[in-house]
Amino acid sequence: MLLNRFSNLALTEAGCDEAGRGCYAGPVCAAAVILPPHFFHPLLNDSKQVTVANRNELRAIIEQSALAWAVAMVSHEEIDTINILQATYLAMHRAIAQLSLQPDLLLIDGNRFKPYPGIPHQCIVKGDGKFAAIAAASILAKTHRDAYMQALHHQFPQYNWQKNKGYGTAEHRKAIMQYGLCKYHRQSFAIAP
Repeated sequence: MLLNRFSNLALTEAGCDEAGRGCYAGPVCAAAVILPPHFFHPLLNDSKQVTVANRNELRAIIEQSALAWAVAMVSHEEIDTINILQATYLAMHRAIAQLSLQPDLLLIDGNRFKPYPGIPHQCIVKGDGKFAAIAAASILAKTHRDAYMQALHHQFPQYNWQKNKGYGTAEHRKAIMQYGLCKYHRQSFAIAP
């Protein structure tokens, strides 16, 4: 069962997570979510452990139930300029900045983070499977990015982004070998068919 609180103090905690870090194409997306203190939903888990249908159901529930939530993206051009690690931090910072309620503590999925000015943070390895707010952020980041890549698919259907979402699947690599890279691919990545 996912935990609702990192600390026993009455702190407002925002969970933060990203999606699309390892993709060949498209943006990296991050979300920040502040859930009510006793929020619970039986389907809520790390987005990678949740079916597509349940992720989409959870997205609506989280967006309606959260005290505050925000999603932000960093484009493939920005990724090529500042590298994917810095782009991931930037996406999280952008999401945090958009929250309508300022949290007292940030719960970050992973083992490192670039500190956000004025708000302390705690990094939690595999936090999306441990804390409800991080799991909620993982769901929003994943569903928003997936929807974005599905929209891009119509411009470049040969890469089948509606299915692979820009990840380096065998099918995607084969399409790159056949058609080359398009303007949405990350040029700084060592993309080989």
